[in-house]
Amino acid sequence: MRKLCNSILALALGACAGATTWAAPAPPAAADQPRTLEQVVDRITANEQKLYGQIRNYQPLVETYIQNLKPDKDLGEVPAGDKYFLGRANFDKGVNLVPLSETSSKGKKVLSSVGNFFTFSMQFLPDGFLQMIFIDTNGFDRQHYKFDYVRREFVGEVRCLVFDVTPLEKNNHGRFLGRIWVEDQGFHIVRFNGAYTGNGHSSWYFHFDSWRTNVQPDLWLPTFVYSEEKDLHYAISKKLDFKAQTRLWGYNLGSNSQEQELSKILIETPMQDDTKSANDLSPIQAQRSWDRQAEDNIIDRFERIGLIAPKGEVDKVLDTVVNNLEVTNNIDVEPEVRCRVLMTSTLESFTVGHTIVLSRGLIDVLPDEASLATMLAHELAHIVLGHRLDSQYAFFDQLLVDDKDTFRHFGFARTPDEEAQANAKALIILNNSPYKNQLGNAGLFLQALDSRQKEIPNLISGHLGNRVPEIADIKSTVPVDTKSNPQKIAALPLGGRVKLDPWNDKLELIKSKPIGTVAEREKMPFEITPFMPYLTRYGADASKPVAASTAAPQDTKPGEAPDPTKP
Repeated sequence: MRKLCNSILALALGACAGATTWAAPAPPAAADQPRTLEQVVDRITANEQKLYGQIRNYQPLVETYIQNLKPDKDLGEVPAGDKYFLGRANFDKGVNLVPLSETSSKGKKVLSSVGNFFTFSMQFLPDGFLQMIFIDTNGFDRQHYKFDYVRREFVGEVRCLVFDVTPLEKNNHGRFLGRIWVEDQGFHIVRFNGAYTGNGHSSWYFHFDSWRTNVQPDLWLPTFVYSEEKDLHYAISKKLDFKAQTRLWGYNLGSNSQEQELSKILIETPMQDDTKSANDLSPIQAQRSWDRQAEDNIIDRFERIGLIAPKGEVDKVLDTVVNNLEVTNNIDVEPEVRCRVLMTSTLESFTVGHTIVLSRGLIDVLPDEASLATMLAHELAHIVLGHRLDSQYAFFDQLLVDDKDTFRHFGFARTPDEEAQANAKALIILNNSPYKNQLGNAGLFLQALDSRQKEIPNLISGHLGNRVPEIADIKSTVPVDTKSNPQKIAALPLGGRVKLDPWNDKLELIKSKPIGTVAEREKMPFEITPFMPYLTRYGADASKPVAASTAAPQDTKPGEAPDPTKP
């Protein structure tokens, strides 16, 4: 008998996550440590050069989401159009992206004639945003740069040495100018903030803040890049304002799970059936098994290429909410309903057979559990109504397609008639559920999405399924006006709930500190915000907050050479 459960999805801006404790690796021996500033810089640059060789062994997925901005008298700035790119990196011959999504075509600058004048139309280059994971592949060393020591500083739990970096050459086109943070055990760069120099008439370099994560011992790999530009004038009367997030994941796709599967010791236990016929399937059972095989094939394929996260704690939260909906509505379907998470930032949901899939971006922006239940109820309704998956995917040859053809080959969007049926059924399910008295919050979310949809079309356009369902009766059920309750959150910014491990693709819920009063312009529904990850060393206790970075300067004076041997 199923029972109602409490979801661990917290309200407002935070959520709680479990953690696994590891034994921290021992720091390098003191004899191996550099003792002068020059030796420190040489170790830093040698590690950076080593990274450029190491990263050629990986082909991570790369997602860049860009929001153009416009001024708003009440909110400061709001989105005014967006762009989305998803591809797989290939570092064999420089910085290259193989697009996965249909909108991931390479950008280019277009020159068009208007009367006697020429105007430029700026388009973004996805490869250019990927380039921001590197400082300088053409000579990042003391021969080309000046390194000025600033101070010691903690970034999360990682103690770092901070340097300002300046190109030495006058002709420094494409060189990095800014600040770097270097962890003080192995001397790897964990963060760098600044811009490439040398903007001109044919190319523009943007400011960026690039982060790396300690994914394995002595291995720090690029994971996040935040870019922002204000008042960039690139043609007569043309100005560019934007914010962008780039995420990388899938560095170790499938390797861990495959190795664990091969190393398992399995014991075959015969089924204890009274009759031989008990093992045979009826025609209905056979059809269900065939459909489940198609469903499992797709989920496994998507997990292997990094589009669906391995099962983890976020799935358990979704399963809990679905269980609450099923129990209160006496829903009992076979095979059982499962939930998985699509790794992308786009806001979409769909069903693959009896598996409900919600995107990471959608989970990120949902303000509370009732809003999450509304999304899940819509997809559960598709299952209850018998809207089936195309069983052709039970044939394994249907899965053998190139990664770049994934979005063209697979599609799970429903017809408008099926969507209307699911909306009606979802409303019934929700009105019988524990969330029936909280649907005003879900209505507020749907209204906020409706008010922003023209400005963020690429964020809300599903690549595999449908857009976020709009249930009219819920959208009209709005609680007290938010102006009378300033702390009411209609929708969160992107990245508000879910933390992604770039090595094994596991997802965790973010545990943030309470932030107190939130100003209206700080709510930023569906908007891009900077990355401030809480860095830890590989193997360290990961039970600390992961949403904010702390800075705690030490007593070292500016200009004083650091002594890496000090504790």
